[in-house]
Amino acid sequence: MSGDGTVLGVVIAVVGAIASILVARISTPRPAAERPVEDDDGREVGELRVSPEIWQRFAVLEAKVDHLTELVEQKKEEVTRLERLLRSAMRIIRRANRRLVARQEAPEEIPRELVPYSID
Repeated sequence: MSGDGTVLGVVIAVVGAIASILVARISTPRPAAERPVEDDDGREVGELRVSPEIWQRFAVLEAKVDHLTELVEQKKEEVTRLERLLRSAMRIIRRANRRLVARQEAPEEIPRELVPYSID
């Protein structure tokens, strides 16, 4: 029985050595070549090139995105101003309603559209 264990141990050791050599070969970086390999056109082999038409399309898309970003920022400012005005309108209505109640008159109905802008 001990002979079978020894053979199995040797086989495991050999397989482990082979595996460690393969892992070492795969994981070690290979040195870069001194000169890149070029094809007939003078371009490096494996180098990706993008056609000028695609770069032009990218430029157009970038300009459009920049324009849309500017529009969004302008609209954000407008929305902020409008929200301030709506809050101000809500304060004015509440103040007027308090005065009406103080004079024992019926308060004005608050429009549903202004309720989300109530500070209270």
